[in-house]
Amino acid sequence: MRVPAALAAVLALVGFAANSLLCRAAIGAGAIDPGSFTLVRMTSGLAALYLLSRNRPALPRSLAGYVSGFALAAYAVAFAFAYVKLSAGTGALLLFGSVQLTMMAAALLGGERPRALEWFGYALALGGLLWLVLPGVKAPPAFAAALMVLAGVAWGVYTLRGRGATDPLAQTNSNFLHAMPFVAVAALSPVGRHVSWNGIALAVASGALASGVGYALWYRALPSLTRARAATLQLAVPVLAALGGVTLLGESVSTRLVGSAVLVLGGIGLAVRVRR
Repeated sequence: MRVPAALAAVLALVGFAANSLLCRAAIGAGAIDPGSFTLVRMTSGLAALYLLSRNRPALPRSLAGYVSGFALAAYAVAFAFAYVKLSAGTGALLLFGSVQLTMMAAALLGGERPRALEWFGYALALGGLLWLVLPGVKAPPAFAAALMVLAGVAWGVYTLRGRGATDPLAQTNSNFLHAMPFVAVAALSPVGRHVSWNGIALAVASGALASGVGYALWYRALPSLTRARAATLQLAVPVLAALGGVTLLGESVSTRLVGSAVLVLGGIGLAVRVRR
């Protein structure tokens, strides 16, 4: 059954927030190392996508597929290693703040010319991210923050490449397949190698449901969304992740995180609203 675009978008956003919570619960608690988590996550996601798309014609391997696969792998690997040190809310804010700025930079390169209020919104969003990562008592670890920004840039590229998908399920399956060689190399990292059944279960939930199904739903929704609307919708993810981190993982919310969130989300929201 074909899922309506609006419902697909909502379910995908819930999956994005769930990924932050599942990853933080697994890696932050020491149940599994980041490399193993990513390998299990991507493998289970690929398996779920294969089952869902087994009656569809497979897309051939191609250079374009490897580009999308590399972007997906870069996001997944950097995402997992960043959550060793970041809280769910801080990680999601860095991730999706970077996603939005990447998509807006692509719009600029594509010839779009922002108005003065749009530039002001971009400046607010960038200032919020900079405030979050500036040295201080409540600042997140610099290397982990940099990894999450890298993950956000990679996810932004992946999102932009999905706007023309004609068969979202087959396309997502192809992207996961193309990503696996890169993920396998990253999983060879010996850093802190350890695995538990609880960690594996969380990684499977993240891969099969929040990632495999969630990304297919996102690719289903993207052709029906403008770049501005896609950017706006993803602003809900850091809020959902922060709330989930507080209620489910017992994480605290700092004043710096709240202030940064107001600047980042408000700035991007202003820019998107002016563009619309």
